Amino acid sequence: MRVRGIEMASKDCVKVAVRVRPFNKRERDAGSRCVISMTSNNISIQDPRNPQNSRTFTFNYTYWSHSGFTRNKDGLFVPEEAGGRYADQTSVFLDLGQGILDNALQGYNATLLAYGQTGSGKSYSMVGYGPNKGLIPTLCERLFQSIRNMQDSRQCQVFFSMLEIYNEQVVDLLSKSNRSTGGLRVREDQQRGFYVEGLRRVPCDSAVQVEQLMEQGTRTRTTAATHMNANSSRSHMLIIVQLKQIFSKECVTKQSNIYLVDLAGSERQRSSGSEADRLKEGTAINLSLTTLGNVISALADMALGKKVVHIPYRDSVLTKLLQSALGGNSRTVMIATLSPADICYEESLSTLRYAERAKRIQNKAVVNESPTERLVKELKAENAKLLMRLSRLGQEGRKADDETKELRRLLTHNELQIRAIQTLWEQHLQEALKDWETQYATITQERRMMQMHPYIMNINEDAQLSGVVKLFIQEGEWDIGLADNSPRALSIRGLGIQEKHAVFSNQQRRVSITPVSGSKVIVNGVSVSKRIELQHLDRLVLGSNSTYLFIGFPSERSGEDWSRYDYDYFQSELAEAEGFHIQSLCEDQGHRPHQPDPSLLAVFYDYIKLMPMVTEANQMSKELKKGVEFKLEIKNLAMSDSKGHDLEKDIAVRVTSVESKQVWMWSKAKFVNRKFLMEEVYQQQVEGGEGADRAPLPRDRDPFWDPLEPLHLGSAHLWLQSVAFRIPLEEQVEVVGPEGTEEAILQTQLVPCSPMGLPLGEDDILIDPSELLGKRLDFQLVLDQCCGLRWVKEARNRGVQIGFRVFDCPQPLYTPAMWHNVNPLMDHRVQFTALRTSQELLSYLQSNALVLELWGLQEGCSELVSCMDGLKITQEDSIIIDKISASEHSTAENGGSDLSSSLRALHQDLEQLRNVNAALRKENSTLREQLNSARNGVENNRGRQERRSSLRPSCDAEFAKALKVFYHSMTSVRGQLQRLRRHKPSEEADLLGFRLFVDEHTYLLKDFSEQLEQCVTTLKQDVAAIVRRKREKSGIWS
Repeated sequence: MRVRGIEMASKDCVKVAVRVRPFNKRERDAGSRCVISMTSNNISIQDPRNPQNSRTFTFNYTYWSHSGFTRNKDGLFVPEEAGGRYADQTSVFLDLGQGILDNALQGYNATLLAYGQTGSGKSYSMVGYGPNKGLIPTLCERLFQSIRNMQDSRQCQVFFSMLEIYNEQVVDLLSKSNRSTGGLRVREDQQRGFYVEGLRRVPCDSAVQVEQLMEQGTRTRTTAATHMNANSSRSHMLIIVQLKQIFSKECVTKQSNIYLVDLAGSERQRSSGSEADRLKEGTAINLSLTTLGNVISALADMALGKKVVHIPYRDSVLTKLLQSALGGNSRTVMIATLSPADICYEESLSTLRYAERAKRIQNKAVVNESPTERLVKELKAENAKLLMRLSRLGQEGRKADDETKELRRLLTHNELQIRAIQTLWEQHLQEALKDWETQYATITQERRMMQMHPYIMNINEDAQLSGVVKLFIQEGEWDIGLADNSPRALSIRGLGIQEKHAVFSNQQRRVSITPVSGSKVIVNGVSVSKRIELQHLDRLVLGSNSTYLFIGFPSERSGEDWSRYDYDYFQSELAEAEGFHIQSLCEDQGHRPHQPDPSLLAVFYDYIKLMPMVTEANQMSKELKKGVEFKLEIKNLAMSDSKGHDLEKDIAVRVTSVESKQVWMWSKAKFVNRKFLMEEVYQQQVEGGEGADRAPLPRDRDPFWDPLEPLHLGSAHLWLQSVAFRIPLEEQVEVVGPEGTEEAILQTQLVPCSPMGLPLGEDDILIDPSELLGKRLDFQLVLDQCCGLRWVKEARNRGVQIGFRVFDCPQPLYTPAMWHNVNPLMDHRVQFTALRTSQELLSYLQSNALVLELWGLQEGCSELVSCMDGLKITQEDSIIIDKISASEHSTAENGGSDLSSSLRALHQDLEQLRNVNAALRKENSTLREQLNSARNGVENNRGRQERRSSLRPSCDAEFAKALKVFYHSMTSVRGQLQRLRRHKPSEEADLLGFRLFVDEHTYLLKDFSEQLEQCVTTLKQDVAAIVRRKREKSGIWS
């Protein structure tokens, strides 16, 4: 659907378009739901967790490219029906690209920005794929068409440049020379504004030449990303097309700069992992995108009339180069691309908010006159003056030979300068054509090789960079690795790649790979250490994360679709090889595989996204000799829920010092930030070389190190239901770690007690917990001992603490630290008091558990301290919970003032009751005779009722005693069950050991069964005895 929105008030306002792409493969596999809808130029997004919560935005253009399309015979995606709502590439160009082109031909600067999260369709809209060409190639085709149509009226010159900004460094993607350290410099000129010093400008005279230059730039970008270990989704790509139009007759030149910008992915971190990092958040790698947001916000505020002191153009390389596009001399369009899937809701909403701000920006575009043309005009004007002086001298007949010679010399010099300026374009164009012919020959040779030999091609996270690098495996043996000094070597770069990493063999039309000792080679998700034969479309991972797809001999290629083997496919395959895939994750949570929960899908995709980053971090740690290992873990957030509900899962990274065994736990956001800092440190070493003298990095600036902090090891749930019945409870609870491992066993007690802390007796047990309402309740939490601490078993210099929080306590409470002991005795006792038990507290006790959190301590980290702020303490040193609400206080205080009004209301009710009473007296007189006749029956019933009421208190007490006995006996049964769960065979056990284990386990199981049966039988017998005695005494219980 192509919708032209309402025109903005100013012609030079930034125009904003929004495009929604189809579901990608992983979203389809996950059964994702569409949360975006469009009507006219409005777009709405719905919160998948709260369908009632939706936001609506209005933009200049909206494009529905999610559904309603088909592929025609030429491979183009077109609407299924004529006039359908699907917006194809042509529709987008007619609205956006054609406007950019028209502005450029009129002499205005024009800018097109593409913004959105990685994988949302930015590159497809800007560059396109296959026959579905995007805005950039289509715009270049139409530009040269227009030039050919207008060549009679003007001379046109087109220059093409292509650069990348990564980590605040500018890389010329068309440069012939090697990449300079630190990248190209951005300078400022009073007339030109900000520009890139030394950026190559290639003259072009056809769209085919531009296409070849883009292919060359993409190849350079892919190679640079591999060498720098850079993430292409974090880089910005800028294409600059300079158009110069020379109108000879009018002596006018118009010069326009067209900026086509594919911005870095705009991912935002999930809120569950957003704690601050002690090191610089985001680093230089995010600086450009962050500053761009600040510039857009400041300009949007200025457009609304707010006072803006400073617009931070100079804070980043990107915003310097885009200064004219944002609030300056340019006509600008932004296209924001969205994923419609529910799992991308937060990123899509963030993109819409960003675009909403951008549409308020106002620019001041003017037609540009070329400085070069002004120079030509000045030289011509000066020549005209010189000719006039020469003619004047001739007319006067003076003999001024010296002056005449000087004037003629100046005239000749100016003519030569004018001719040089005008012929410079032709010379540049001829040089560019020679380069293009060389490049074309290389591409032709590569295509010929593809039809003759098997090869491996790169697979990149950015689909536009996949398939760019092809390494051909010709007959014989070929070494692959860093070394390139052999004629039979395939040179690759990347983390973890050895000088000689592996050997490819192509013998008798069979291709195999043999890893060199110590090198990492993975085939189809499985690590290999010896020779293995490769099949067509096998997936290879060399080193840390250099991913390649093997393409077999031409005879083995049957025209299948290779596009499904994308970067996500590789990472999902690696995750599945580790036993982590979406089906098992959903089954663990009780979800059907075809209906996975969106939060679980988000965790799965976080996991496969972080996997290669963790691998790369481990390799950098190894090469930099940091002695730190990184490991992905899935945190179960249900451990911290007092109802034990499995709310959702989250990803964390466990960081371990190999030498000291110290452990840190980093959130996803913190690890991603540190990973970019690690890349900076690693890149500095690579650029410095092996023998370079480098001062050691201070520890407080080292991204591999952090100060030690207490580590959350796991949680146990102690259910509070027995407190509501005032029944004491002794229980052993298991502390479960984030990955379901048993971290320790806690021996605990819940003891109902008097205000002085004395345990209550059997007579205080309640059958109905509602009897506590409005009354005082005291109970003690007793932590006796912690057994089998896995944390301390791994390193004896460690310690632990237990933390807990009851009901409305504002801060958690902690036990004293216990060090160097696997089975420490705690004997920690805390008393809690509710002065007037409320319904909220009673419901909490009956349905919630007390979450006991186990915290690990390491030498050098501070211990956790209970914060007593906000806690109220009784005279008996008991902590008050269930505090009286302010509303109850105000009710008590205002009771006296409301008394008079209550009395008046009661008087009115009394009058009404008197009237009713008079009517009832008449009715009673008619009923007296019937009551007298039934008196005998009533007296008999009354006697039975009295006997029944006298029996009930004694029956309730007997029931309470029976239940107490049952609870006590079940405590020992629970202990036996815990022993059964912990009873495991030794890892070194032989066959005899296993037989002994089976015998012991059988005995424990039999003992558990007998105890359980005895508990239930005793309860049945007690209840039966109570019922029998009631029948005997009353005769009315049946």
